[in-house]
Amino acid sequence: MESLQYSLNATMPVFLVMVVGWVLMKIGMLDNRQFLSVANKFIFNVSLPLMLFTDMMNTDLKTDLDVKLIVYSAVITTIAFALIWICARLFIKDKSMIGAFVQAAYRSSIAVLGVSFMTNIYGSAGLIPMIIIGSVPLYNIYAVIVLTVEGEDSREITDKKQIAKKAAVGVAKNPIIIGIVLGTLASLAGLQLPTIISKAVDSIANICSPLSLIVIGASFEGKKALAKVAPAAICAAVKLIVLPAAFLFPAVLWFGFRDEALTALIIMLGSPTTPSCYIMAKNMKNDSVLTSSVIAMTTLLSSVTLTFWIFIMRYLGYI
Repeated sequence: MESLQYSLNATMPVFLVMVVGWVLMKIGMLDNRQFLSVANKFIFNVSLPLMLFTDMMNTDLKTDLDVKLIVYSAVITTIAFALIWICARLFIKDKSMIGAFVQAAYRSSIAVLGVSFMTNIYGSAGLIPMIIIGSVPLYNIYAVIVLTVEGEDSREITDKKQIAKKAAVGVAKNPIIIGIVLGTLASLAGLQLPTIISKAVDSIANICSPLSLIVIGASFEGKKALAKVAPAAICAAVKLIVLPAAFLFPAVLWFGFRDEALTALIIMLGSPTTPSCYIMAKNMKNDSVLTSSVIAMTTLLSSVTLTFWIFIMRYLGYI
């Protein structure tokens, strides 16, 4: 019972805030798409990068940098992406679904929901920035590649140099990556912001997690999101069950991850598909309906599956 209570206390508050966003949208208080669009841009370009910047800046990287965790998250992201793409090409008959399926199956909400989960459990982003360093750049690079190759305009790569250039520019311009890099440099340089600036930055950064969850809840569109139930259910199962089962036990048994590091990996592998997948799928002429369905399913089901994985690892004594 203690392990179950711990797991529920770690996961349910995050989803209750999302429910609040959904309720506010239903009663008309947040029924404004312009507000949601602006809020998303504010979170992505300002609040989240500032939060990760401060977390990295306040981390003693000379002693706290977890290279093993960074490398492991990068390796499992690459393996997951490659295997899912190969299987999708072999087994999905409707080839127009492949790009959306692959992207939605391996990309998680580690940068937004991950921070919220970790903050709820440990009071700070903890080792989530290490996971983000290892996975988020690859999330973006692999998404551009698979959506371009499997997109409506082209099923085959015609210009590999152009693909590589587009992916590199996307990563270089990503505000989350910029925030992490600047925070890392600030930490290595021993930089401390003046109190007045620090308090202002903290105030903006602290808005990130609750506002993100409210916006995600308010953006949920049930009928449209659940339009393709069967392939979406398979994709959600891969995201929430197959990937954690495949990579958590090696993380524990072979690489010795425990406590905060293991919790960060659970959140990375078990958190729902990031809503930004929909925007990328839509803009790059892939199956946006399937993508929105997977986002809906994983968001609804991850409260159960994340609780399950945290419960199992705590019950076994690894957390």
